[in-house]
Amino acid sequence: MNEQHELYENARKRVKQKKRLYIHFIIFIVGSIYLIFLNKYLKIDESLFTNWFIWVILLWLFFLILHAINVFITHRFMSNDWERKQTEKLVLKQEIKIAKLEKEITKEAKLNAESEQSASEFKKKENF
Repeated sequence: MNEQHELYENARKRVKQKKRLYIHFIIFIVGSIYLIFLNKYLKIDESLFTNWFIWVILLWLFFLILHAINVFITHRFMSNDWERKQTEKLVLKQEIKIAKLEKEITKEAKLNAESEQSASEFKKKENF
């Protein structure tokens, strides 16, 4: 039941991502047409920089392409499954480190106990 819910949530998130991308694309098209209209017919700020709208549209297109790459390419490689595997790897590394530290602490405690025992035996021999 839990796996089924997780699959449903993952699918729902993917649909939301794709929906946002499509909305971004539609807004890009409408916004680009609006910018062209502003430049060509209303002569908005043409004296400052000729064809400024092209640079704005190209920059916006760059961000739209990044958005599409994030939705269709990056998400495929860095999905929930990828996150889970990476988390498991890190947890395993931490467990190995902890085991090594515990081993070192145990070894050090054993050496300390042995040296204390040797020191106490030495003191006993000196007292006699």
